[in-house]
Amino acid sequence: QVQLVDSGGGLVPAGGSLRLSCTASRTIFSINTMGWYRQAPGKQRELVATITNVGSTNYADSVKGRFTISRDYHSDTVYLQMNSLKPEDTAVYYCNLAYRGFTYWGQGTQVTVSS
Repeated sequence: QVQLVDSGGGLVPAGGSLRLSCTASRTIFSINTMGWYRQAPGKQRELVATITNVGSTNYADSVKGRFTISRDYHSDTVYLQMNSLKPEDTAVYYCNLAYRGFTYWGQGTQVTVSS
């Protein structure tokens, strides 16, 4: 069992920046993917960005060039640097870990971008 603790959300004006963090409760071995998803009110949860244990990244088209995902492998922490935020980025952001056939989720952190 792995717990994910995500944090870093908040209220920012359009054009601003935030950095989200997510730390796993124990060391993650072998093949795995960590990432971020988001869910806006009335919408389905959608992928934002993922990063594998070997550093391969994947981004939603809507955030390419604005968001950057990274990992600290020593602390099993994944980050999401979000720049040039837009009101449509407003959502609850969830950390995600796919590991040994299981999927784990963080509790979510609210990001609100004001226009």
